[in-house]
Amino acid sequence: MKPVEIYTSPMCGFCHAAKRLLNQKGVSYSEIDVWASPDRKPEMIQRAGGRRTVPQIFIGETHVGGCDELYALEQGGKLDPLLAAS
Repeated sequence: MKPVEIYTSPMCGFCHAAKRLLNQKGVSYSEIDVWASPDRKPEMIQRAGGRRTVPQIFIGETHVGGCDELYALEQGGKLDPLLAAS
């Protein structure tokens, strides 16, 4: 399984929803809280192609986007193959 990274903040409902889906699927992930570590936010913005909102989700080197994009991948049956691809 590819590594998953998710940039979050504690008061973000979309962040909680994205993590809930990953947890339900049994996917482990690294969480980067940009509220607690504001020095990581420029890194997130650069990696996310200028996007400034959380969550920003990465599966391996693939930028998934936010919560809506993660759920769209799941509903389209594309999340599991993306997670498993080598």
